[in-house]
Amino acid sequence: MRHDRVRQLARAVAWGRVAIGAGALVAPTALAIPWIGDAAASPASRLLARTMAGRDLALGIGAVRALGRSGDEARVWVALGGTADAVDALATLLAFEQLPRLRRWAVLALTAGAAITSLRVAADLDEAEAAARAAELSATG
Repeated sequence: MRHDRVRQLARAVAWGRVAIGAGALVAPTALAIPWIGDAAASPASRLLARTMAGRDLALGIGAVRALGRSGDEARVWVALGGTADAVDALATLLAFEQLPRLRRWAVLALTAGAAITSLRVAADLDEAEAAARAAELSATG
């Protein structure tokens, strides 16, 4: 994938994470209902949704900031976000039978898809940075 396209995708993933984090902070029940159903309305569930919001905000803002600096730094932030998404997918699998029957597959697909996308973008950032550096060196050398 081209360097500029990889960075655009990484930026979209990072800003998406910021948006989800902000949404969960402001409306924790609305964002948790698809995942855990009616239990999302409990005070404990709202608390946990807001703590996850902080995680997503921090990872998203860190990735956006790093993308403005270097692909090497951004790769770490994007990969960390993908790791968090992979843990979300695993947690979803572990609780699968207790989750709302109609939504659990969608939530699993969303969390696993986010993990795969983030981890792939992180790897592509690494390759794209190396290709951009090589192109710079050949142009100046």
